Amino acid sequence: MEWIATIQKAITYMEDHILEEINYEDVAKHVHTSSYEFHRAFSFLTGMTANTYIRNRRLSMAGKEIMSSDEKITDIALKYGYETPASFTKAFTRFHGISPKTARQEANQLVLFNPIAIKLSVEGGKSMDYRIVQTEQKRFIALTRSFRNEIINDDDNHEIPDFWAECNANSLLGPLLMLREDGKRDLYGLCTPTTEGSETFDYGIGIIVDDETAKYDVCEIEKAGFKIWDVEPGTYVVFECYGEDGDCISKTWEMFYKEFLPQTGFESSEQTDYEIYFDGPNQKSGLMCELWIPVKKK
Repeated sequence: MEWIATIQKAITYMEDHILEEINYEDVAKHVHTSSYEFHRAFSFLTGMTANTYIRNRRLSMAGKEIMSSDEKITDIALKYGYETPASFTKAFTRFHGISPKTARQEANQLVLFNPIAIKLSVEGGKSMDYRIVQTEQKRFIALTRSFRNEIINDDDNHEIPDFWAECNANSLLGPLLMLREDGKRDLYGLCTPTTEGSETFDYGIGIIVDDETAKYDVCEIEKAGFKIWDVEPGTYVVFECYGEDGDCISKTWEMFYKEFLPQTGFESSEQTDYEIYFDGPNQKSGLMCELWIPVKKK
């Protein structure tokens, strides 16, 4: 999928329907992709979610209308999707820094939020290290949870880091780690393939099943709350993420959409993506994880 063109098409659609009851799921349907994949691509390419874009555009337009017309503030609130004057005033004040009433009575400067134009900017002098790997079928055992699509690239949301913290604090992965030898207990953060129409995605934390994994009983594993997670053979681009927190992973995803896809002749593929957090003495200094993203040739 050509994400630059797709996101620009999505922005055009949002602008054409800005006063209608739309959200990122409606926009995803219009550009024929899953709501999860659209939400992720849009947020990494623009630095905000599609819902935030719609809200900011409406509040910007509402501010302009308050300053340039005699329309009642209540009517303007309804026009831009707010059911009550109170909710409009709260959102307007948070966005512009002043209330609608103050904006009309005094000559105050309001926030202008114009439509976004997505352009590819190729900059020299920056390295983008990656490798392409053709994988065979893989099997994992993981503890999984469902999360809302909206949490992707949301700096204020910590549900997935909290999931990791809970697993570590309560030793929830103990039964899985015992299936691997010390020094070979790499952990995988698995993310489900995109599903059209779904409002959630599954994220799992677990281990790979290979020749170095001890024998296990599937029924007992599932009874203990774990899931067998199979991944079909595919092509992956692999990035190394260096840093102390999840910011380095977000930056890598941003680079994937902004630099890798437009310049390499690949497009994203609907398959499980995952992070590998390595165990053992061979861990590279400063390496947080490897990010494996499924791709295919255009």
